[in-house]
Amino acid sequence: MLWRGGAPAEWVDAVAVEEPLELRLHTPDGPLPLGVLMRTPGHDRELLLGWLVAEALLPEDLTLHPDAENPNVWHLHTPDFARLAAGARLAVSSSACGVCGSGSVERLMTRASPPVWAGGPLDVAWLSGLPEALAAAQPGFAATGGLHGAALFTPDGARLAAFEDVGRHNAVDKLVGWAQDRRRLPLSNAVLVVSSRAGFEIVQKAVTAGVAVVVTVGAATSLAVDTAAAFGVTLCGFARGDRLTMYAGAHRFAAVVQAGPPPDD
Repeated sequence: MLWRGGAPAEWVDAVAVEEPLELRLHTPDGPLPLGVLMRTPGHDRELLLGWLVAEALLPEDLTLHPDAENPNVWHLHTPDFARLAAGARLAVSSSACGVCGSGSVERLMTRASPPVWAGGPLDVAWLSGLPEALAAAQPGFAATGGLHGAALFTPDGARLAAFEDVGRHNAVDKLVGWAQDRRRLPLSNAVLVVSSRAGFEIVQKAVTAGVAVVVTVGAATSLAVDTAAAFGVTLCGFARGDRLTMYAGAHRFAAVVQAGPPPDD
């Protein structure tokens, strides 16, 4: 039912799909639920790989495959099952989760290093136009208005990959999983663009994937800014048209590089 002009009317609309995805870790004692993610079905392998990277649970040797009967269940086999079982969070991760991985900057520092940027000085006009380039790769959002998008761009403007999901952090996990599957981590030569605000979990996932430059359509939270500053990540928000807010990492911009350090007092 659509309400328009003060009167109701019948209306057929497309809505974003949201379903649970359970990852089961196989151990000698039987399968163990490693995590449940609320997500938009599709690219589940990439999502799970990216989630494992972000949670520091990715083993060097693994077999990951869907259940033969239930498309919302995947199975993980690895010789490193004991470490994964010990680190399992055993919780449901909402598609709107605010903090989905490490609970603090300090904890993240114990398992991640500052990303390295290999792309040269950044151009403000180019970065502020990236959300528009991302929107061109969001057919799901165009149809439903209910999906977030995330994409990776090279310094020369090429789009490496783009994914959509009801959860912004899921869309990022799909990107990271895509890169992991192709042995492209760390992503030192790519800019992460997300069609949302910049929360802590977005910056956390960027750091664990080796991404040094993050651009979002919305604002950044205080913890996201603190995390970006602590890890030397260039974090930009409100990117649209000719507008860009630089929250951290301004030293990578061409104008700042050309200006050089401030004079001594």
